Amino acid sequence: MVYYQKMTPQGYQKIKDEIADLKKDRPRRIKILQEARSLGDLSENTEYTEAKRDLGHLQSRLRYLEKQLKYAEIIEKKADGKVDLGKTVTLKFADDPETETYQIVGRMEADIAAGKVAFDSPLGQAIMKKEVGKTVSVAAPAGEYQVTIERID
Repeated sequence: MVYYQKMTPQGYQKIKDEIADLKKDRPRRIKILQEARSLGDLSENTEYTEAKRDLGHLQSRLRYLEKQLKYAEIIEKKADGKVDLGKTVTLKFADDPETETYQIVGRMEADIAAGKVAFDSPLGQAIMKKEVGKTVSVAAPAGEYQVTIERID
């Protein structure tokens, strides 16, 4: 059975952009490796070792990202009034008078500092498929807390 990675169209595009950037950088790194190789004895040539390692990291990252695209399942937003992948939600935490706004994204796109929460994180799981006004309990590693869905965009 193949497991497809759910992601937003923006997340898919971000991966495609990173692949394009890495492919543009590959010739430069190959040239650095060739120049370092021409310096002589490879057993004690740190420039060669570093250039080879850097090119290997680039190739590895490319393979990883291409596999992510191959097994990506792009989820489009639905206008059903429920929290789902790609939607932006405004939440009110029980112990905080301020509201927080998050976009629900795939696992690969998650970045809490940028306001992106994975749909399969404890918070994401608790609010998925819920509607505005619903208060849910989130079972997080640091303890349980309550959150109310104020708005869904």
